[in-house]
Amino acid sequence: MSGGRASRPRLAGGLTAGVDEVGRGPLAGPVVAAAVILHRRRPIAGLRDSKQLEPEIRERLAAEIRARSIAWAIGWVDAGEIDVLNILEASLLAMRRALQGLSVSPARVCVDGNRCPADAMLGFACGFEAVVRGDDLIREISAASILAKVSRDAWMTRVAACYPHYGFERHKGYATPDHLQCLAQIGPCQLHRQSFAPVRSRNAFD
Repeated sequence: MSGGRASRPRLAGGLTAGVDEVGRGPLAGPVVAAAVILHRRRPIAGLRDSKQLEPEIRERLAAEIRARSIAWAIGWVDAGEIDVLNILEASLLAMRRALQGLSVSPARVCVDGNRCPADAMLGFACGFEAVVRGDDLIREISAASILAKVSRDAWMTRVAACYPHYGFERHKGYATPDHLQCLAQIGPCQLHRQSFAPVRSRNAFD
């Protein structure tokens, strides 16, 4: 879990955090969520669903989000945890970890999709709202979508050097034809989600 700390103390209420996750579909790597509280007086132009943005634009916006937001945090759930929990519960856990990483407590949390993480033991009281297509409708969720996507892509690119045969820097763990071909030829590695059918059908890693 990682995040940006604001220079101001925790606030009791009035702030909205957006939460979104990326990485539910890949065969390898973590599921990653971000939580973002935007600053109303420091607007960021161009926020939208990260999937609709070119990589260089996402990178630029991610830097602006980190610099201009009141608070932001990233929550990670790795492949081993995904195999134990299942991908839905892992995604909700990543969201909780992102929220717990915020340095400022929101009064309201808007989550992309139709499910919200449990509010027990978050460390602060807040209201939750699930928003279908929220990553393209709610600015805070759009910002979270961008941060989560950029963070996960960067991690997959870095870790590709440790597993050079799989091309993680290209497909980020998704089930592309070349990734499936690698699985067929050399089998899965420790980054792969053993509970996912295309991986489970191959030999387990040594």
